[in-house]
Amino acid sequence: MKTNTNHSQTATHALSPTTRRAIFLLSLATFCSMAVQRICDPMLPELSRIFGTPISEASRAISFFAIAYGLMQLFYGPVGDRFGKYRVVMLATIGCSVGSLLSALSADLTFLIAARIGTALAAAAIIPLSLAWVGDAVHYEQRQETLARVGLGTMLGITAGQLFGGLLTDTLGWRWAFVLMSAAFATVSFLLWQQLKHLKQATPHAHAPIGFFQQLKEVAHNPWARTFLSLALIEGATVFGVLAVTAAHLHQVHHISLTLAGGTTALFGLGGMAYMATAKITIRRFGEVGLARNGGISFGAAFVVIAFSPWWQLALPSCFVAGFGFAMFHNTMQAKATQLLPKARGTGVTLFAGFMFLGQSLGVLVLAELFNHYNSQSILGADAMVVCALGLFLSRAIAKRNATQADQA
Repeated sequence: MKTNTNHSQTATHALSPTTRRAIFLLSLATFCSMAVQRICDPMLPELSRIFGTPISEASRAISFFAIAYGLMQLFYGPVGDRFGKYRVVMLATIGCSVGSLLSALSADLTFLIAARIGTALAAAAIIPLSLAWVGDAVHYEQRQETLARVGLGTMLGITAGQLFGGLLTDTLGWRWAFVLMSAAFATVSFLLWQQLKHLKQATPHAHAPIGFFQQLKEVAHNPWARTFLSLALIEGATVFGVLAVTAAHLHQVHHISLTLAGGTTALFGLGGMAYMATAKITIRRFGEVGLARNGGISFGAAFVVIAFSPWWQLALPSCFVAGFGFAMFHNTMQAKATQLLPKARGTGVTLFAGFMFLGQSLGVLVLAELFNHYNSQSILGADAMVVCALGLFLSRAIAKRNATQADQA
C-alpha cells in the first residue's frame, strides 16, 4: 500500500534533512513547553511567602496549569489532524510567549494563576502534536528511537525549568523566569514558521481522519485503550505529581536553598537526557517490556532514597536515576500512544496526554494538600511504591498484548 511505502521510507537512516530539521525544531518546542510547566516547582515556597498563602494554594499555579492542559487535549487532537500538526504547534508557541509574559507581569496570585491557565491553553498542543507528527512521519519500528530524540527536548525542559526556576527566583526574582520563557517561545515560534513552508511537500500523508465521536467510540470499546489511558492517568498523578513537590521537600527537610533544591531536582532531567542519548542501545537491549518494568522500579527505588535519606547529597544521584527510569517508562508509553488511534493519530496522542496531565493536576493537588497533614518522607515513599507497581503492571500488560497479537497473526 502507498501508506506503508511512505512509512518505510521514513526510517531513521532515510530521513531527509528537512524532516530532521523539523524534528529538531519540534524538540526545541517541547523543551520550552516542559520548561514552562516545571518552572514554578522550585518557586512554590517563594510564591507562598510573596503572596502570603500556604504552599497548597500557591501550588495552584502548577495544578491549574495541568488541569487546563489536560482538558484542551480533546480540542487539539482533532484540530491537529484537520489543519496540520506542525502548523498548530507553531501557533501554540506564539500563545505561550504571550502567556509567559503575562505571568511575569502578575500583580497577585490570582492573576498569575490566570496567566498560567492561558499559557496552558496554548502549551497543550505542543508535546502531543509533536509526537503525533513523528508518528505520521516515521515507521513504528524506528519510531520509539525517534520519539526519544524529540523527548530529549522534554527532558532538557524539565532540567531547565527546575534549575532556572530556582536560580532566578533566588537571584533576579521569580518574574524573570517567565520573561526568559517568553523570549524562548518567541524565538522557537519564528524558527517553526520559517520551517513550515518546507514541510508542505516533505511530510508524508497520514491516514484520512475519522470523525471525533467515532474516535472516542473506538477508544471506549477497546479494552487495551481503556487500560492504557488509565495507566496514563496514574502516571501523571504519581510521577509528575511527586516531581512538583520534590524541591519543596528538599528545601523544608534539609534546609537547603531553593537554587540548590531546584538544581538537585534538575538532575531528573539529566537522567532522562542520559536515556535519550543511549536510547538506541537501551531499547534494543531491554525491549518495551523490559523498559516499562525496569523504568518503574528504578524510579521508585530512587525516590525511596530521596524520601528517607538523612543526607540531601544522596538526592543528587537519586534524581538522576529517577529521571533515567522515568524516561525508559515514559518513552514506552509514548510509542504505544502513537498507535492508540492510527487513523487519527493526533487525537490518540492527545487523549494520552490529556489523561496524563489530568492525573498530574490531581496528583499535585492531593500531594500538596497531604503536605499540610503528613510528613513529606511518607508521602514520597508511598508514591514511589505506586510507581514500582505501575511499571510492573505495564510490562505485563504489554507482554500479554504482544502475545495475543502474535497468536492472531
